[in-house]
Amino acid sequence: MGRAALALLISLAAFSSPAVEVQSHGLLFEKWLRDSFFGGYEPKGYTQKWDIPAAFNPDHGGIPVNPKAVKYGTPIGLGDALRQFGIDEPFLLIAGFWQQVSKEEKRWVNVQAVRVEPAVWHKLWGDLQRSDLEKLDAVIKDKSLSLAEARERVQKLKAEPPYTTSLIELNPKIDRSQRRLQCSLRFDVFFDQLAPQADRSIQEQPKLFGRDVPGRFESAPRLITPEQ
Repeated sequence: MGRAALALLISLAAFSSPAVEVQSHGLLFEKWLRDSFFGGYEPKGYTQKWDIPAAFNPDHGGIPVNPKAVKYGTPIGLGDALRQFGIDEPFLLIAGFWQQVSKEEKRWVNVQAVRVEPAVWHKLWGDLQRSDLEKLDAVIKDKSLSLAEARERVQKLKAEPPYTTSLIELNPKIDRSQRRLQCSLRFDVFFDQLAPQADRSIQEQPKLFGRDVPGRFESAPRLITPEQ
């Protein structure tokens, strides 16, 4: 394990927050992916464009890789909506789905690796243009609006075309600590649109590129507070 990743895991372990434990679970999955298939690549930072650049993916298409860890049946969080909208190259989306099997344990129950072409990705956004996202983002970040006013205006916009044509969900984050426009992909949309031939059921032993995915990591369920 690289020094940066090790330090991050140690710092995560120092906290008892359930949200941090879920993040650690995802980090362990991503670390296993990088070590097993992508030459042990260590990210330079957590704001870089791709989690795993194309140069470190010689064996699975030579394209950048975006790994995601998510609870089975729930939406896949994609991050910043404007950044995701701007993707204009093929990429490998690896989605690892887990279930909480006990109070302290999660188990990987389905893992999929999907090559996503730009034309397919753009289609998921429906009739949305970048200017539409920028308009929504501007309302979210308008500090002249109270939190309640910003939420109300954003929800009104989202309920109208072209926002209603998008299969990618727009997830405004508006609270005392943040004003951001993020996005996600619903579980069924992921399989229907990006992996229609894949088995979406719970699997006893998921595999990725012919290799067994490690079964379990100790991790408590996440508690959601009203502002998360």
